[in-house]
Amino acid sequence: MTSMVTNNEQVMADASAWLARLQRAEVTEGDGLAFDAWLAAAPAHGVAYKRALAVWQEFESCADEVLAELAADAARPPARSGTRRWVIGAGGSAIAAGLAVAILPGLLAQPATQTYATGKGEHRKIALADGSVVDLNAETRLTVRFTRAERQVVLADGQAIFDVAHNKDRPFTVAAADRIVRVVGTQFDVRNRQGDLTVTVAAGKVQVRPASASASGHAFLLTPGQRLEIGRTGVESLAAVDPEEAMGWRSGRLVYRAEPLANVVADLNRQFVQQIEISDPELAKTPITGFIVLDEQSAVMARLSLMLPVRSIPSDRGLLLLRK
Repeated sequence: MTSMVTNNEQVMADASAWLARLQRAEVTEGDGLAFDAWLAAAPAHGVAYKRALAVWQEFESCADEVLAELAADAARPPARSGTRRWVIGAGGSAIAAGLAVAILPGLLAQPATQTYATGKGEHRKIALADGSVVDLNAETRLTVRFTRAERQVVLADGQAIFDVAHNKDRPFTVAAADRIVRVVGTQFDVRNRQGDLTVTVAAGKVQVRPASASASGHAFLLTPGQRLEIGRTGVESLAAVDPEEAMGWRSGRLVYRAEPLANVVADLNRQFVQQIEISDPELAKTPITGFIVLDEQSAVMARLSLMLPVRSIPSDRGLLLLRK
């Protein structure tokens, strides 16, 4: 029995340590992979992390009181066992004590926003402090800011898949282009291609609305299998899609259905250093349907020439795409 209790305590200690680690100003891809491995190692790990997260959310709502309590503890003589008082509700005091020591100093020291970015061809997984996970596509830049009332993300450019931890009291919002995407807990993909916005929902419900009351546009409530496209000119279109296709880039597979060649090339230019140019505007409008596996650029270009009557030649700035 003692061994089981000790093991449970160790799992909770590890969960608290992970929560503290994910509160740092910079969480690396290695951190995210290690966290995934720890969660997958045993079902008890996920249970412990959710418990630690729940206690932290309660703890966060009264951080000022906890700071005062910690300061008072430092000034008074050590208390007898069982007499220490915490402002967190009963049942979570031991976890809260550990979280207070491990997390609160770092939380107070970290900047108001955290910025994450990827380069050409770089994909990155980020584990956020609330338990949400974000997959960043190439050449993507976003900032994250968590407050006690809301979890806020700004997708300045690029594409990301959000797997959002459920918290009905703390909505998760993504600002992209001139729209606000709002959820409680769900999985969805957001792409901001220089002001052209695409939102695809895989699970849960997602609300998309104009960023302000004075902005033009409509509000939408998206359900799984729906995609909303909003052009930079304000044109809005809603369609049924396969979410797995929209999120295929995460596994190195780009799927297109009647997509203009210009958009396909824009996606490829985020993946490769050698940039591709299209020889004429009419060719750029050519629709393309099919999928592209992201491996070597030469293989990608060969595959593209099988999908359309095009060929590529070297140019001063990279590759030039011509009609055959």
